[in-house]
Amino acid sequence: MRVLQIMAGNKNGGAELYSTDIMLSLHETGLDQRIVMRPTAPRFAELAAAGLEMAPQVLRSRPQALQRLRLRKLVKDYQPDIIHCWMRRAVSLVPPGAAPAIIGWYGDYEEQRKHFSTCTHFIGVTRDLMRHAYDHGAKPGTAFYVPTFPSVEDAAPLDRNLLGTPKTKRALLILSRLHKVKGIDTALHALALLPGCHLWIAGDGPEEAALKTLAKELGVADRAKFLGWRTDRGALLRAADICLLPSRYEPFGTVILDAWSTATPFVACESDGPRATIRNGENGMLVPADNPPALAGAVRAVLDNPDLRARIARTGYEEYLAHFTREAVTRQMLESYGTILAQTRRDQTRSAFG
Repeated sequence: MRVLQIMAGNKNGGAELYSTDIMLSLHETGLDQRIVMRPTAPRFAELAAAGLEMAPQVLRSRPQALQRLRLRKLVKDYQPDIIHCWMRRAVSLVPPGAAPAIIGWYGDYEEQRKHFSTCTHFIGVTRDLMRHAYDHGAKPGTAFYVPTFPSVEDAAPLDRNLLGTPKTKRALLILSRLHKVKGIDTALHALALLPGCHLWIAGDGPEEAALKTLAKELGVADRAKFLGWRTDRGALLRAADICLLPSRYEPFGTVILDAWSTATPFVACESDGPRATIRNGENGMLVPADNPPALAGAVRAVLDNPDLRARIARTGYEEYLAHFTREAVTRQMLESYGTILAQTRRDQTRSAFG
């Protein structure tokens, strides 16, 4: 089975991180893959060093018409059985019929069937995103659920002193792009109500300057630590007292799994992904979005109640082990590829015999 993977993004983000993680895991199983990715993408060098076959020429320069032409040549030479398109920009490069099976990855409710018109199959990161694909015209039996898995390294807790957080203070952690939908302003307002806490914000994005200004206005600039994009997520999580996801909009949120995998207590706002995943008081805490007092109250409840803190950390970790390990998700992706290819070959046989 030959799989052509296309990731056209060129930034640090959840989809970019997970797609490259699964490509690396699939490579370890021996799957024959070819990777279309920008040579300037953050993890291009890492994939190449791991021995994956990269095709940087396709996206090296614009215009898009030239990129499509290069992709056609690659498809002709490689003859993939499956083309896996990671989000709509990748789909826009692929002509109809370029491979027996063309998969569109649904990682967001903003994706519409019209953006995936050349795709024959779909993979949704949640079961509800599978339903979303069917609601927007996917044919019965063509949408598959394959979750993400956490991407944290096995590392000792980071020394809090390196982040200017004394032992007498509690550490709250956000792993996120700095974007308005991520609700980091809500967390900063909550921080103002939590004088005993420091907030570590690991990520970059267009709202960085505005958020730093807000921190100064709220008088929390000395306790709000903007760390930039980090590759030591495991060390940060194991050093933090609580992981926060204050998003106004979040279709899933792999950070949930990051926190669960390190047994870090998790507090989130009620966007789509956390609402479908978190059971309040059991495997995490849920509060209304855009409500700093509620977020601060949930943080206090977890910090002040050792039994609650231990329960949500333990239950989250158990759910990670049961459903979201790298090995389990990689196996599920391979099984989905196999089923999709078998369906395609069966349909081709039926078509050939009328």
